[in-house]
Amino acid sequence: MSVVSQVILNADDELRYPTIGELSSIKDFLATGEQRLQIAQTLSENEKKIVDKASKELWRRRPDFIAPGGNAFGQKQRALCLRDYGWYLRLVTYGIIAGDKAPIESIGLVGVREMYNALNVPMPGMAEAIRCLKEASLGLLSNEDALEAAPYFDFIIQAMS
Repeated sequence: MSVVSQVILNADDELRYPTIGELSSIKDFLATGEQRLQIAQTLSENEKKIVDKASKELWRRRPDFIAPGGNAFGQKQRALCLRDYGWYLRLVTYGIIAGDKAPIESIGLVGVREMYNALNVPMPGMAEAIRCLKEASLGLLSNEDALEAAPYFDFIIQAMS
């Protein structure tokens, strides 16, 4: 939930106007809006490039994933992994746009452990995959933008660790 929505809901729950501090947090949120939108645009426009680079790095680090018996062995399994990469990158952009990690959690992380465990996908491998996705993504951003985007990737990595 965005800062704006949260401030309004909190004030309404307490039947009051937003406080000076709450209004200041909205001002700060709006001041970074253009930066957050630019980051999301860069990531979305470069999805294929990011996913390709991240997957190559993951297969280099963990060749056992694409070896016979690995979770990404074969074209179908590999395509499913790449699909998930794009999905997680999209989740990161949702969080960046909102300026909050809540969309990532509510849309993409509730039940993710159970799902991957049921599919016999190792969670440490998923965390490593998201680290590769983070590195490929942040490499396309300025230092300032990378600092803004990194915590959203870290949130997913932590959830999968």
